Amino acid sequence: MLKGKNILIGVSGSIAAYKIPLLVRLFKKEGANVQIVMSESARDFVTPLTLSALSGNPALTEPFDERDGSWNSHVDMGIWADVLIMAPSSANTLAKMAHGISDNLLVTTYLSAKCPVFFAPAMDLDMYKHPTTAKNVEILKSYGNIVIEPTQGELASGLCGAGRMEEPDEIFRMVQEHFASNKPLQGKKAVVSAGPTYELIDPVRFIGNFSSGYMGLCIAEELAEEGAEVTLVMGPSQYKSEHPLVNQVNIVSSQDMYEACTNAFHSSDIGVMSAAVADYKPSETAENKIKKKTDLMSLDLIKTQDTLAELGSIKSDKQFLVGFALETENEVENAKGKLQRKNLDFIVLNSLQDKGAGFRHKTNKITIIDKNQQITSFDLKSKEEVAKDIVAKIVSDINN
Repeated sequence: MLKGKNILIGVSGSIAAYKIPLLVRLFKKEGANVQIVMSESARDFVTPLTLSALSGNPALTEPFDERDGSWNSHVDMGIWADVLIMAPSSANTLAKMAHGISDNLLVTTYLSAKCPVFFAPAMDLDMYKHPTTAKNVEILKSYGNIVIEPTQGELASGLCGAGRMEEPDEIFRMVQEHFASNKPLQGKKAVVSAGPTYELIDPVRFIGNFSSGYMGLCIAEELAEEGAEVTLVMGPSQYKSEHPLVNQVNIVSSQDMYEACTNAFHSSDIGVMSAAVADYKPSETAENKIKKKTDLMSLDLIKTQDTLAELGSIKSDKQFLVGFALETENEVENAKGKLQRKNLDFIVLNSLQDKGAGFRHKTNKITIIDKNQQITSFDLKSKEEVAKDIVAKIVSDINN
C-alpha cells in the first residue's frame, strides 16, 4: 500500500523524537520514500546522522547549506510529499503551525504542503491541557489537519497522564488506513490474467509463446495501488507479485487459466485478461517422452476453451471486462471485432509492427478502443506507465 509513496516527516524538539527512527524504518520497510525535516532543537534529541542513515536522504534543518550554497526548497518538498507527518509536535511547533510563524525550515515546509498533514502532539500533561495548546490543536484541525491524539502514560517529567506521543506502529497504521480509504477502487475486487500457457505434448515438450507475464503483473499491481483486491492468474513466468493486495495464482495450461479466471470472475467487479492464452492444444498428451523415430511428425490440435469469451458471456451489467489483442495486420479492425464478439468494455491493442512493443520488452505501445468505438493511442512507454494508463481508463469508465 505504501510502496513508492513520498512520506515527509517533520520532527520538532521533544524527547519523543527518539521514536522517529523506528517510524522511519516502518515506512522504508514498506517501500516508501522518506524525507526528514527537523527543527534546530530536534537535533538535541535525535541526530540528523541517524535519520539520514535510516531514511536514505539527508535530514534537513536549514534552508540552505552554508558550505556550498545548495538550496533545500520547502516548496519542492511540499509538492513532493504524498503525506506530511509532524511528529513529534511540540507545544512551540504547534503554536507556530497554527499561527503561521515560519521562522524555520520545518514550519515553512508545513505551510507549503499540498498534501494531507498529520500532527502528533508530544509534551508534558500540563502543557497539553493548557488552553493555549488546546486552542492551537483546534485551529489546526479546522484547517483540515489530522490530529494523532497523544496517549496516557508515564512522561519524561515523571508525571503520568496525557501528552505521550502515540507509538510509531500506530502512527504507521493510521497513515496506511489513510491511503487505503482514499483509493478509487477501494472495496473492488479484480481478476487479472497474465503470461503464457503451456500446452503439453509430452512430459518434456509443450506448445507455448514468448509472453513473460510482466504486463499483466504491472496491471495487477496498479489495480492494487488504486485499492482493489486482485487475483493475479499467472502462467509460467519468472515474475511474482509482492504487493499485499495481490493474490497470485500460478497455473500452467489454458484449461488451468480458464478454470481459475472463471472462478475468480464470479466474485469480481473487474476483469483484465492480458494473458497470451494458447488458441490450440494437442488433442492428446503422450504419457512418455516421444522418441525421434521418423523425419516427420504431425500433431493433431484442438481448440482450447476461450476464457475471455466465457467471461464476456457471463458478465453482468455491474462488472467491467477488458481484453487484449496482439495483432500483426489489420490491427484496429481485428481488435474492434474482438471487442464486440466478446462483450468487452474496452480492448487494449498491441501491434507487433511497433518496435519495442509486445513480448520480451519492458516497454509497450498500446491503443485503447472502447465499446463506443472511441480510439485512444499512446506513445511507447514502460510497462509500468502503460499499466497506469490502462487502470486510469478503468477508473474513469467505472466512475462515469
